[in-house]
Amino acid sequence: MTSNSSTQGALAPEPLTLRNLDPAAFVSRLPELIAVYVAAMRYPDGIAAARSALWQEHSSRKGFACTVAVDQQQRIRGLTYGYTGHPGQWWYSEVQRGLRRPDSPWLVDYLELTELHVRPDSQGAGVGQLLLTALLTGRPERAVLLSTPEGTNRAWRLYRRMGFVDVLRDYRFTGDPRPFGVLGRTLPLGPPPPPHD
Repeated sequence: MTSNSSTQGALAPEPLTLRNLDPAAFVSRLPELIAVYVAAMRYPDGIAAARSALWQEHSSRKGFACTVAVDQQQRIRGLTYGYTGHPGQWWYSEVQRGLRRPDSPWLVDYLELTELHVRPDSQGAGVGQLLLTALLTGRPERAVLLSTPEGTNRAWRLYRRMGFVDVLRDYRFTGDPRPFGVLGRTLPLGPPPPPHD
């Protein structure tokens, strides 16, 4: 499956190819994966070391899957990954606290969509939608959940287009002062929405 990405100025878009990374390949490419994350989120470089340890631990979790978009030189331009959510995991506990009920159907048999990022120079060409669709297609879980900072942006437009609904809004995770939205949708995916910016 391929997509076109935006490049600088009036240059022709470079074709991208989607690939799945198993846990070993994911760990071996962590520096490049985290560089995409830092660029997409406009974070300082100092965050990379802590993120690397966390992502490596995530790759050992049940149901882990990662899809990347690579250019013709096999450089990663976008990524998404997730795993099956379970009681005892930090994110599960945080969302359960926000929902104020231990028996929420959202927290039963779900994929935690942990990360979805596209390099700034590859954004706006539908790469995020292709990555998300690839990751969610064929998943065994009955639902998918994610959290994203509040605000109107491409990420929110993508999730709405893909059928995600509000689970929690303006939620504060422990240790982070920013407000987040927790969004969810049932699986399997229906017919794909048309590609859009």
